[in-house]
Amino acid sequence: MVGNLKDSVKFDDKGLIPVVTQDYKTKEVLMVAYMNEEAFDKTLETGKVTYYSRSRGKQWIKGETSGHFQLVKSIKLDCDGDTLLIEAEQIDAACHTGNKTCFFRTLTDGEWTETAPEAEEEISAKILQEVYDVIVDRTVHPKEGSYTNYLFTKGLDKILKKVGEEAAEVIIAAKNKSREEIRYEISDLMYHLMVLMVERGVTLEDIYGELKGRR
Repeated sequence: MVGNLKDSVKFDDKGLIPVVTQDYKTKEVLMVAYMNEEAFDKTLETGKVTYYSRSRGKQWIKGETSGHFQLVKSIKLDCDGDTLLIEAEQIDAACHTGNKTCFFRTLTDGEWTETAPEAEEEISAKILQEVYDVIVDRTVHPKEGSYTNYLFTKGLDKILKKVGEEAAEVIIAAKNKSREEIRYEISDLMYHLMVLMVERGVTLEDIYGELKGRR
């Protein structure tokens, strides 16, 4: 570890410290696990949350096999120095059951009731629709300082220019072979494409219908 971090973080007699991980946006608790010193250092080094598995006796990067990584946004230490709180960007589901969080069981009338995980395609479609709806809302309720409103104000040519630029960035990211860079640039491209769709009156349903016909 770096500097005085080793003195601040109190690992137990087994060399472990409990870690509470929550979504950095919603603050929803995603899971609770453990780290040893090596896993803590690896988390700092890579920016991906790395835990220590007590059952397997080794460290593991969350999402290493599933692709459901947890990207560190902040790391906090409690007052006693014996528990970590990590705020992370969760890629897809945190729980192996497919649920966003491992805490999907609620005590109701003396019984545990489970929240069924949403299908990944439903989650993806919902996220796209939410972004699309925000873009549409900006055309009705302009917001000062909004980048989306800036694009609409500049007009079609500016939007088309941005789509072209973002498409080029995706190509560069792909050539760089960086999964994180590709993910970021494709997200930028998809956003600008949706701005273009709203400007031209094309809906997500139009695109879904077109893609469905190509299967």
